[in-house]
Amino acid sequence: MSKIRILLADDHEVVRSGLANMLSEYDDMQVVHEVGSGEQAYQQFSELVPDVLIIDMTMPGIGGLEAVRRICGRYGDARVIMFSMHENVTLAMQAMSAGAMGYVAKSGNSRDIIIAIRQVMSGKSYLSAEMAQKIALQSVSGNEDPTQRLTAREFEVFRLLAEGLSLSSVAKQLNLESKTVANYQTILKNKLGFSTSAEMVRLAIKYGVISSH
Repeated sequence: MSKIRILLADDHEVVRSGLANMLSEYDDMQVVHEVGSGEQAYQQFSELVPDVLIIDMTMPGIGGLEAVRRICGRYGDARVIMFSMHENVTLAMQAMSAGAMGYVAKSGNSRDIIIAIRQVMSGKSYLSAEMAQKIALQSVSGNEDPTQRLTAREFEVFRLLAEGLSLSSVAKQLNLESKTVANYQTILKNKLGFSTSAEMVRLAIKYGVISSH
């Protein structure tokens, strides 16, 4: 029986090691490589073409969301699971819109990631029951989150700017021109209705894009 070849991407070695050890308990799963950044995830995905990529959202460099956008943009049949510390509807929906087939919170049941792997291998998407319920409740409540209207690239620029990075730092991290990032900032102001950096940060905290700590 051929094994499910898995690439792990997380900047915390302890998380990668724990996940790899858990996956090694399953005879039909094999971790083929581990990386610690979005750039490495993109490079190794291209070289190894794994069956499944499990990737953290918040990592150094381009980050998980941008890596997923690039990988899924190049490999339309990529099976990607976002494995994140954020139990946030906005982030989950951004991950899925970037091309991820699954979104699993690190704080959830350890079985969630196994179920997610099997789901995406069968061509189905996966959200934990808790996340699916949150999305359903938000939809029913009618409380629209304006950040969900952003494209994956706009969202990533918004997140990085809200975290305090300068235009030039965001440009370097996302491999863009500073002028392009400035254009994105203007688009974000128009779409989200903020005018100052303080308003942008408050908005990002309100919708769980960044933490208040």
